[in-house]
Amino acid sequence: MALKPNSKLKVAIVSGGTSPEASVSRRSAEGVVANLATHYPRLDHFELDKNLVNNLQASAPDVIFPVLHGPPGEDGTVQGLFQMMELPFVGSDVHASAIAMDKIAAKGLFATIGLPLAGQYILHRHRFTNAQLSECISKLGSSLVVKPVHLGSALGVTRIQGADSLADAVSEAFLHNERLLVEAQIQGREMTVGVLERGDQIEAFPVIEIVTPSDAWYDYEHRYTPGASTHLMPAALPNDLTQALQNAAISAHQVLGCRDLSRTDFIVDDNGEFVVLEVNTLPGMTPTSLYPEGAEGLGLAFDELLITLIEQAYHRGSR
Repeated sequence: MALKPNSKLKVAIVSGGTSPEASVSRRSAEGVVANLATHYPRLDHFELDKNLVNNLQASAPDVIFPVLHGPPGEDGTVQGLFQMMELPFVGSDVHASAIAMDKIAAKGLFATIGLPLAGQYILHRHRFTNAQLSECISKLGSSLVVKPVHLGSALGVTRIQGADSLADAVSEAFLHNERLLVEAQIQGREMTVGVLERGDQIEAFPVIEIVTPSDAWYDYEHRYTPGASTHLMPAALPNDLTQALQNAAISAHQVLGCRDLSRTDFIVDDNGEFVVLEVNTLPGMTPTSLYPEGAEGLGLAFDELLITLIEQAYHRGSR
């Protein structure tokens, strides 16, 4: 059952900032504000900029909903600010946010509990040599995915087929981050599972399959362009595989120490085997976003989902 909104609460929405994903954050925030305005008349909406501290001090909100994507904002930096200001907020704390944003650190934790992962090779800009490209190919094969370690929304990510493309993909990714994660590319279907904490319960949403045109994958354009991808919910999977993906999403959420909400992305191959790709601690809330869609599959309308998150954060307090 969805929580009832306390209309007396003063709620602050924080979005934007300098992240490459700031425009997506602002679009998410527009939808959040539109769905909350009638439930919380004392609603403020602030940009993540140098005036944020003064704005929050003047507003004195009862609870903050950070609608932020990428660093800074989703990586624990802003969460640390809210904690120092003793302001309750929706979402994971500093520790979980920072680890989840670091793809290498997150995979390290996933490995400790046996979650299935793609083979990997780590590159550092300041210690990089061309010989490492050959080592990547030798270890992982020539079908690869090159990822900046600290970005989301598939920004800076390149899929390659063949060793000749690896050097260019690495050069491009180094423009975004000093560390890169090179993974073996798993051919299969893209799936995602949202997780929501309600009271003492952690619930997994129905599995959603993301279908893109045959020559494309779920990159930035296909994530945020209406009609560029199709979401199938529930995904057409055997019951045991559906349950395994949902259990893995909950396990990933827990091992990272996430709080309130998260969304875990997977690849499922033709044999029904899967690998965990990453966990998003502040999933998108745009009209094309997967997390609110998954919540609907659990019986929660968008405004009910937002109210649940706000009321829980408020009752939890600033600890």
